[in-house]
Amino acid sequence: MRKFDVIIIGGRYSGLAAAMGLGRALRSVLVIDSGKPANRYTLHSHNFLTNDGRTPAEIIAIAKAQVDHYDSVKRIEGDAVNVERIDDRFQVTLADQTKHFASKLVFATGIIDVLPDIAGITECWGKSVLHCPYCHGYEVRNTKTGILGNGDYAFEFGSLISNWTSDLTIYTNGQSTLTHEQTSKLLAHNIKIVTDKIKLLKNDGGHLENILFANGVRTDVNVLYTRPPFKQHCDLLQLLGCEMTADGYIKVDGAQRTTVTGVYACGDNVSKLRTVANAVSMGTATAMSLNKDMIIESFR
Repeated sequence: MRKFDVIIIGGRYSGLAAAMGLGRALRSVLVIDSGKPANRYTLHSHNFLTNDGRTPAEIIAIAKAQVDHYDSVKRIEGDAVNVERIDDRFQVTLADQTKHFASKLVFATGIIDVLPDIAGITECWGKSVLHCPYCHGYEVRNTKTGILGNGDYAFEFGSLISNWTSDLTIYTNGQSTLTHEQTSKLLAHNIKIVTDKIKLLKNDGGHLENILFANGVRTDVNVLYTRPPFKQHCDLLQLLGCEMTADGYIKVDGAQRTTVTGVYACGDNVSKLRTVANAVSMGTATAMSLNKDMIIESFR
């Protein structure tokens, strides 16, 4: 059993960036990684300067090697199953019942996408069913593209994706909730709308080939964008009393502090902007903020 300055729960982009910054600030850090990143289904990572086109595994391998350069940072694999404050420190318990202590906590735990109940979508997720055109849109530009969505989301995302392709269809998977004005604007931009219920996404190893509807009709499509609902990957923050936003994200201030003193959060669990670059940026900012807070506390 050892007390660290900081325990980081979550050992991917944001968590490792925070670990590097804290290691460089001479803080003792423990990184706990469950090994289940949200982008583990993604073939390649894009729009991340110096690493554009690398696989997530390649980027993480480089990150781990660089973080391991700092002697004060320790990484372990495991699932954190409980956390509690004991006097002036936090106790984190792992699934194997080992316990670790720290003055500060960082949650870089990410989120879990809750995919719709459509056969084939799980196999395609991160390969040809995508969430972000800035991450993957260039690679599927000018192809036969669909959007799985309805209402305001379908209109807003349809407008956005039209920048990457002129062959675009919105699949509402049931009755459209688009307003008359939204429908008219989409059709005026040659964006088609299909309301038939979807039965199956036919694919070859996750690469989308066509959509089979419940009425037996098929339509060819190369890529499908959707933004499914999500849940937090880790619910331990609730045990500490951390507040959440109305959208389901961890509530943080401009310095990545949660509403509980000594607890910070960074990455996809706090932001709609789900890019590797943004996760790294937030992790770095968290390290700087946290280290400064510790210095200020020591001078009181």
